[in-house]
Amino acid sequence: MHMTDRGLLALVRHEGLVPGPYLDVKNVWTFGIGHTASAGPPDPARMPRGMPADLDAGIREAFLLFRADILAYEAEVLRAVMVPLEPHELDALVSFHYNTGGIARASLTRHLNASNPAAAAQGFMGWLRPAAIRSRREAERDLFRDGRYPTGTIPVWAVDRNGRVDFSRPIRRLTETEALTLLRPTGQLVPPTVPLPVPTQSPGSPSWWQRLMEFLRGKAAS
Repeated sequence: MHMTDRGLLALVRHEGLVPGPYLDVKNVWTFGIGHTASAGPPDPARMPRGMPADLDAGIREAFLLFRADILAYEAEVLRAVMVPLEPHELDALVSFHYNTGGIARASLTRHLNASNPAAAAQGFMGWLRPAAIRSRREAERDLFRDGRYPTGTIPVWAVDRNGRVDFSRPIRRLTETEALTLLRPTGQLVPPTVPLPVPTQSPGSPSWWQRLMEFLRGKAAS
């Protein structure tokens, strides 16, 4: 069982997209659509800083990495949850887990496994740090409980070489059609456990960035 296209779009909307390494609200180096080193290579702290020279290529690589990452999060949710799930419930739970990493220890999972979906829905609201995450938790709760999917375009944000994101205005907004083309290209999805090659040049080298992109493309198509 995998996330639906609507669920994937909802998750990408929550995360937004930054096509360069940035520091999140917890000062963790992150890349693309919420990718951190805890999900596996590449480590955003070692990636070239600032915006890629080719914005379209940077956006494509963010989606390639997201497609690889999401498989592990789906699997972890399905291991933790012992009862059958509706598609919209899985979508909400993977979104929650992608953001928190807490599906195995969350009270909402215990309530769900005890066949108490109402208490499970309310359990989403027990994860409100930082406070700015409330709107996301509410959206995940509503999706889990009511099958209500968020809509709208997906923002692409600029980042400087210090890892600071400019949230004043997105540099691009992806439509659902554009995002789905990037999420569901032809080719076999691969697990995120395949190690990336260790760069032999400076992390700021364009050739290293090009090798990263070529590696991800090859793995997604294999």
